[in-house]
Amino acid sequence: MRMKTNVIFLSIALLIFGLTAEAQRSIRIGYVDMNYILENVPEYQEAQAQLDKRVADWKTEIEKRTKEIDQMKKALENERVLLTQELIKEREDEIKFVENEVLQYQQKRFGPEGDLMKQRSILVEPIQDQVFNAVQEIAEARQYDFVLDKSSDLVMLYANKRHDISDQILLSIKRSSKRTQVNSRADKEELKRDEALTLDQVNEREEREAEAQAQQTEREQIIAERKATRDSIQAAR
Repeated sequence: MRMKTNVIFLSIALLIFGLTAEAQRSIRIGYVDMNYILENVPEYQEAQAQLDKRVADWKTEIEKRTKEIDQMKKALENERVLLTQELIKEREDEIKFVENEVLQYQQKRFGPEGDLMKQRSILVEPIQDQVFNAVQEIAEARQYDFVLDKSSDLVMLYANKRHDISDQILLSIKRSSKRTQVNSRADKEELKRDEALTLDQVNEREEREAEAQAQQTEREQIIAERKATRDSIQAAR
């Protein structure tokens, strides 16, 4: 599958760079960073946290069973001189059986067709669908000829930041999510005003909000420190 993907990307690259200089100037190419997008989608992060918890539980179970096997082996070695060959064989078979159980459990959870791969696929697929739909919309609106994924097997030797539409994709996904949560007329009007903003305007607004929040936090910290000073003076008196 990866080899097939590489061949497709190579074919596209050869097609692009094989065109004349005049044709190249008319081609519009954008790219997205899927990893960056996933890291900034709240729904994905919540689901990823749940998956991480499951993975931690699976690893804990494997470690617990592995320690049990080690204890069984240690006990057998300590008692070997006191056991008959028949009992030794029976204990060794028991240890081997438990080892196979742990290996099967590892394969079930972490193998190529295991629960981790299945859960990760279920986790990523809805976001990938949203990204694909957003890419289609933005690519048509901006008249891009190609939109590539920076985080895929495609080797990007150079990428000018102005061709990165990842933030536009994120903004489109967030707005799409908000549309499903809007109920009142006031919320609809606010959403309409929000969707009329460009990405630069949204970024400027978020920077102002972050700066205002930082100033508010700083004021609250100063007030808290002054109160603590007054309390300590009163306590000293």
